[in-house]
Amino acid sequence: MENKRIAYSILELAIISKGESVQQTLHNALAVAKEAEKLNYKRIWFAEHHNSENIGSNATSLLMGYVAQNTQSIRVGSGGIMLPNHSPLIVAEQLATLAHLYPHRIDLGLGRAPGTDQETARAIRSDFMEAAHSFPGEIEKIQQYFSMENQSAKVRVPIAEGLDVPIYLLGSSTDSAHLAASKGLPYAFASHFASTHLFNALRIYRDEFQPSDTTAAPYTMAGVNVIVADTDEEAERLFTSTIRMFIGLLSGSRGALQPPTELNADLKQALQHPALHQMLKFSFVGSVETVRTQVREFVKETRADELIAVSNVYGLEDRLKSFRLFAEVMREL
Repeated sequence: MENKRIAYSILELAIISKGESVQQTLHNALAVAKEAEKLNYKRIWFAEHHNSENIGSNATSLLMGYVAQNTQSIRVGSGGIMLPNHSPLIVAEQLATLAHLYPHRIDLGLGRAPGTDQETARAIRSDFMEAAHSFPGEIEKIQQYFSMENQSAKVRVPIAEGLDVPIYLLGSSTDSAHLAASKGLPYAFASHFASTHLFNALRIYRDEFQPSDTTAAPYTMAGVNVIVADTDEEAERLFTSTIRMFIGLLSGSRGALQPPTELNADLKQALQHPALHQMLKFSFVGSVETVRTQVREFVKETRADELIAVSNVYGLEDRLKSFRLFAEVMREL
């Protein structure tokens, strides 16, 4: 374990803080990416969500282009593009365009969920359910468009053929583990909100993995909530914004990310609620020393190759500091 170097990355949802505009939120995402690049984070990925007034990551590929244009070396990707919402051909065209503009820096993470409610999913694509059931085949279409062998096909994406755009499969269940293993793709698990099946999914993925042309051995990424500050008390205070956000998700009263408060008795009690406790199970909150201990145990248990951190902190400066301190944790592991 001591000889294994764990990569560390960022998953950006562009959560809108109370009092901030969408524009400022997207500018903040770029500020995070620039800081992450200085700190040797491996990649920053953008999620895809729809019909939420407090999430700015709707048009994933556009955000990828914005950040890639304004950084130099950090990998930029989708975490993920929700494939049933899109035509595989259009996805291949968009990602290939990015890969030509920013060579060897673009990742394509693909998910099956809609990233929204069912009514909105139908508004995005009327045959969403059919596309979701066809997810394995839709992935194969994208792989085909990026393949040199597709040059003789009637339907082509010529700018994609032969390009270096690695595909990652995203998931939060054991179904995704079976699929990622059978296709020989790197596997990113959404344990930052879906902790229940993490260990079972990782076991299935490693046991069933079939080497592919792009991936010779299993590669696992695990999502974690991370808030690091100078002291445990300050980190816990910052964490209250995340707690309230998840309470809102569970209660159906979603709002902008709230300013932090003291971690009072009511919030401590809410954290013990089974649903909230399960969703936030893999949250590493505290000083560098505290988080280092938490992360070391998590990596030991999961044997993850890479951690991808979500940090829903209200203020940009506190958020940047958290990512700086988390990089310190990861460098010392």
